[in-house]
Amino acid sequence: MTFLAGYLIFLVVFGVIDVIWLSLMAGALYRPTLGDALLERIRWAPALLFYFAFPAGLIHFALMPALAGGSPMAAFVNGALLGLLAYGTYDLTNYATLRRWTLTITLADLVYGSLVAGVSTLAAYAGVVAMRGWGWL
Repeated sequence: MTFLAGYLIFLVVFGVIDVIWLSLMAGALYRPTLGDALLERIRWAPALLFYFAFPAGLIHFALMPALAGGSPMAAFVNGALLGLLAYGTYDLTNYATLRRWTLTITLADLVYGSLVAGVSTLAAYAGVVAMRGWGWL
């Protein structure tokens, strides 16, 4: 139950923050730089695969060890590091191989990926600890 509760909390927090980020940055950062390289309509299958798999990895590798150690700081730091690795894989590969991909996009995404993963993992930690205190877990 702890894994599922943390996963659901992470998913909601991550989803809300990501919608805000993409709403603000699509027109300000991505579309002006990438232009017609972007699809008019999103490919939902790979997007949903990422949105459901990424949280599972963060819960397994960052949240659960942080809960076992009783450390909210570990939840944030480990979540942020895993976010940096995940977003770094994508962004650094794109920066290395795509003509239009810029250092600005790369750096913005690396900072964003680290922060959103760290904050979402910390929120999941706080939510699980609260649920335990209420006797729900």
